[in-house]
Amino acid sequence: MSAEEICRAVALALAEDIGSGDVTTLAAVPETVKARAVVRAREPLVVAGLALAEAAFRELSSAVQVTRAVEDSHRVAEDEPLLQAAGPARALLSAERVALNFLQRLCGIATLTAQFVDAVKDTRAQILDTRKTTPGWRRLEKYAVACGGGRNHRLGLFDMVLIKDNHLAALRNESPNAIAAAVHRARAKYPELKVEVEADTLEQVEQAVAAGADIVLLDNMNLVQLRLAVQQCKDRAQTEASGGVTLAGVRAIAETGVDFISVGALTHSARAVDIGLDFEL
Repeated sequence: MSAEEICRAVALALAEDIGSGDVTTLAAVPETVKARAVVRAREPLVVAGLALAEAAFRELSSAVQVTRAVEDSHRVAEDEPLLQAAGPARALLSAERVALNFLQRLCGIATLTAQFVDAVKDTRAQILDTRKTTPGWRRLEKYAVACGGGRNHRLGLFDMVLIKDNHLAALRNESPNAIAAAVHRARAKYPELKVEVEADTLEQVEQAVAAGADIVLLDNMNLVQLRLAVQQCKDRAQTEASGGVTLAGVRAIAETGVDFISVGALTHSARAVDIGLDFEL
């Protein structure tokens, strides 16, 4: 993430939270009061988003000094510190919730991703994210996936061709088949981009491979179908399993031999982890 996008995201969050002013802090805490705070994990987690927390404190006062205890992507145990911040108490108090919101959400995504990555260890499968992200937070959330050891799929509709079921439905009358027509047009229009085709059946898998797709997305297939599809695609195209992937079932999917497993839950259903900020006396 660039410094510019971090500052933009933090500025929007602070403006949303503080509005015309943090009335409690302005009323109760004199401007001259200094304080020191520690941000600490209250459960085991994988770290992501420290730069956003730092920026939240520093945005409100250049006098705030922030020291990291760890770095993004590190795994920490319960009660381990993530960072310390020292400076004007008003800045620390007013930035607290924004800093924690970024950390709890992004560490939650990184932690869940790491659990999926651990579950498929020693298989060929790589864990992918999807476009099922919080509007406006996509790059942040995909960064957190990377911190957890996952791999980013396409960032948006612009950086990879992914021909899905509704594209094929729109081309149902094409000859020789919708998949062949779509892949041919994609190659002609965007020769520099990879082309992936969603397949619901083994017949569609064969059509995608025959058309020259780089990757075949095996959508909601059972384990038997996945194994057969992997064999169909061997040395011809890479494979991605998708649809309803859970932590309990991901290992079995990986053992079918697929190259990738995409998991929408990494970003649409990750739990915010427990992280707290406490002033040190």
